[in-house]
Amino acid sequence: MEKTFLTPEGKKQLEERLLELKTIKRPEVTKKIGIAREFGDLSENAEYDAAKEEQGMIEAEIAEIELKLRNCEVINKKDLSTSKVSVGSIVKLYDEAFDEEIEYQIIGSTESDPLKGLISNESPVGKALLGKKKGETVEVETPAGITTYKVLAIRA
Repeated sequence: MEKTFLTPEGKKQLEERLLELKTIKRPEVTKKIGIAREFGDLSENAEYDAAKEEQGMIEAEIAEIELKLRNCEVINKKDLSTSKVSVGSIVKLYDEAFDEEIEYQIIGSTESDPLKGLISNESPVGKALLGKKKGETVEVETPAGITTYKVLAIRA
C-alpha cells in the first residue's frame, strides 16, 4: 500500500471518524440487527437485510480508515522546503491560458478538494508540479487539454 499523506488536521478528522464509527455507528447497527432478528424469518426480512448491508459498509469504512492511518505520513510544515514543490507545499501559479494567478496546496488524495484549492499529489496537476522550482514552467494534460503553468512562489 502506498503512503497516505495527511495534514495534522486531516489525520485528526480521520481518527475522529474512526472513533465515531467504532463507538456509535457500530453499536447502533448491531442493535438494529438484533431488533430485525426479532421479526422472525430472516430470508424475507428487509430490515435485517438493510441492517446487515449497513454493517458491511461501516466495517469497510473502518478497515479503510485504519489502513490509511497505518500507512500515513503526516505533513509537517516545519519540514517542508520552499525551494521545490513537495506534498504539503502551497504553490502560487500563473495560468497562461486564463492569464491569471492561482494558488494550490498539494496534499494527499484523502483530503483533496479542488474547489478549495487543495489538490492531490496524485492528480495530473499535482504530479506535474512535484519537484518543480520557482520560475519553472510545467505543461499538464487535463481533461480540457494541455494547460501551462509557471511556478511563481512556493511556501510551506
